[in-house]
Amino acid sequence: MKVVIVGTGYVGLVTGACLAEVGTEVVCVDVDAEKIARLQNGILPIYEPGLQEIVVRNQQGGRLSFTTRLATALPGAEVVFIAVGTPPGEDGSADLQYVLQVASEVGALMDHYLVIVTKSTVPVGTAVHVNRAVKESLYTRGMIVDYDVASNPEFLKEGAAVNDFLKPDRIVVGVNTLRARQKLEQLYRPFLLNGHPILFMDIASAEMTKYAANAMLATRISYMNDIANLCGLVGADINQVRKGIGSDPRIGKHFLYPGIGYGGSCFPKDVKALIQTGREYGYRLRILDAVEAVNEDQKQLLFQKILRHFDGNVSNKKFAVWGLSFKPNTDDMREAPSLVLIRSLLDAGAMVSAYDPVAMKEAVIYLGSNITFADDMYQAAEDAVAVLLVTEWNMFRIPDWPRLKGLMRSPLLFDGRNIYDDVELVKMGFTYYGIGNTAATPVNALLR
Repeated sequence: MKVVIVGTGYVGLVTGACLAEVGTEVVCVDVDAEKIARLQNGILPIYEPGLQEIVVRNQQGGRLSFTTRLATALPGAEVVFIAVGTPPGEDGSADLQYVLQVASEVGALMDHYLVIVTKSTVPVGTAVHVNRAVKESLYTRGMIVDYDVASNPEFLKEGAAVNDFLKPDRIVVGVNTLRARQKLEQLYRPFLLNGHPILFMDIASAEMTKYAANAMLATRISYMNDIANLCGLVGADINQVRKGIGSDPRIGKHFLYPGIGYGGSCFPKDVKALIQTGREYGYRLRILDAVEAVNEDQKQLLFQKILRHFDGNVSNKKFAVWGLSFKPNTDDMREAPSLVLIRSLLDAGAMVSAYDPVAMKEAVIYLGSNITFADDMYQAAEDAVAVLLVTEWNMFRIPDWPRLKGLMRSPLLFDGRNIYDDVELVKMGFTYYGIGNTAATPVNALLR
């Protein structure tokens, strides 16, 4: 089977590479000529563990190719995935202009039956607009060509996307015809051999499933952050609370880790888009309003702890930031909590030295030359008054504590992800601040 994927961003590239990995002929299309040229040379626009090897292997095997010309990609194709961006508008709604532009172009070029699949994250009702765009292009040409529109939302975790695609928890497909269902069932058959379920449903339900899933996960994060903040006030330990509630099978242990807020390309955008969809239908999603508000406040939490410790004066003080990407194993800086923290420190007159194993090149786009980018985690900490753990990369989990203490101006640590043992650190002479856990020192009891 031949598949065309329009868009070579995170979703499009992972989808194309992984479909090629199981033997599908895949052509990825993008209007960015420079990006396509780099991809043709095996240079990827994103960091994702394992993706580079799959892309190169399937290019060499002739199963994966890249082009800027949709017209040359479509002949012989059976399925076209639309995987372009849907950036949020000013009101939080998803901007569908790129999705509909692709749909129009497909309609202007197609000459045989296709299943046209929205892979981009789109609000409920988008398939209707996609269908209209294709139909209008065909009408303009005076052509009658059979086709189907379908929805196939992605559920890929950044940092684990390749494994998620190759070994999915579930595959959600929205279709309105048996013909489209059979075509997509054939495409995904290699992923079903190990018992991974494919869930067919109507298109509107498939579109809603994506938003509802991400909003639920965001809700769990904000809920735990709210409870963590209360734990810090009443003297409870959120790490113990998390274990206590996570052992309940009705709740489960996933996404119960407190921190300094969620970020990335999905949760913030999708929560906003779902809230806006509710508004368009005259319904207020009150829980999601609170989820978003808690998350925005949580991104300021570490900075507020820092201000309280230094009596409101951080001017000319150097802070080391460990981790910049919104989560480990990605270079994605979109909506990253680190950006809020660093900008707050800079506005208050502080100096920042940061280290991240993969995201520093991307961080320059957001922060420019306003901070120092260190060569490693220890260089970042030299002469710093505090280390701020922001992203829980594995390399930060067991530092050389004596070495770190000797490099710093003062042994002070703000742990934004609760990955360290506060009691152990206090014994080594550090002052420690976490998120919603038992005070490690008398001063922490007042400031948490």
